[in-house]
Amino acid sequence: MKTENDEPVNSQTDAEAVEVEVEVEVEAEIESEQPGELTEAQLEALLFVAERPLSRAEIALLAHVDRETVDARVGDLAISLAERGIRLVESGERIELATAPEAGALIAKYVGADAPRLSGPSLETLAIVAYRQPCTRSVVERIRGVDSDYTLRTLLHRRLIVELGRSEAPGRPILYGTGFDFLERFGLVSVEELPALEPHIAERLFVENEPKDR
Repeated sequence: MKTENDEPVNSQTDAEAVEVEVEVEVEAEIESEQPGELTEAQLEALLFVAERPLSRAEIALLAHVDRETVDARVGDLAISLAERGIRLVESGERIELATAPEAGALIAKYVGADAPRLSGPSLETLAIVAYRQPCTRSVVERIRGVDSDYTLRTLLHRRLIVELGRSEAPGRPILYGTGFDFLERFGLVSVEELPALEPHIAERLFVENEPKDR
């Protein structure tokens, strides 16, 4: 347990490929196995011992239940944990448990240090990626007006952004997005909880006449 434009190419990343394979296995497994069960307590325990985020397909396969059952239990658990010190965090198909953001200061004292502070350029770049994802380095640089290679690499090192794949644009530039560490750092359950942008900021981030990546 932890203390979550440009279009991606048709080829999948390794993680996405694994999830597709798991989904295929789920369908075959469910057809051959007797119906299983998945209680809210079982789901919580499974996520607690998992050393990485689990996809809904993986959970369905392990519990021998269908996707609808998994979705229902995930929703139940999210409600149960809403006011607790542990929260359910979702990023696409994957879910995991994470500490509640309001407990961050106390937990930081326990582990011995606060999370590293982000510089102004890092925060600006992270905001662009969060709201424009999936996006390429050239998109970030067009909006910021400066070279952003070092800043992007810094955010990747801190795992606040992740590589989602490659664009179909010439040169197949890398597509960036946010991951679980971003959600946990900012106390979000999913990217849908990102606050609404001020109109003048949204206009800067989403320029309709931006040129395509070269």
